[in-house]
Amino acid sequence: MIERNTLIEDLVRELPKAVGYLRKRGIKCLACGEPIWGTIESSGKQKGFTDEEVDRIVEDLRALQKGGNDP
Repeated sequence: MIERNTLIEDLVRELPKAVGYLRKRGIKCLACGEPIWGTIESSGKQKGFTDEEVDRIVEDLRALQKGGNDP
């Protein structure tokens, strides 16, 4: 299950379509074709997202994982 502490590297490996979602939100998840280190939470906090916004990102990624469309 995707959590706030899910590593970006693991997320990208298990859910490649997360790359587009994260990019739209300004969260870098790839550099030179390799995943960025860190967690969803730490990456979101670096972009200035609130706890509520990070929670929303996690919820959106879970929906995407279940086969939903990119929110």
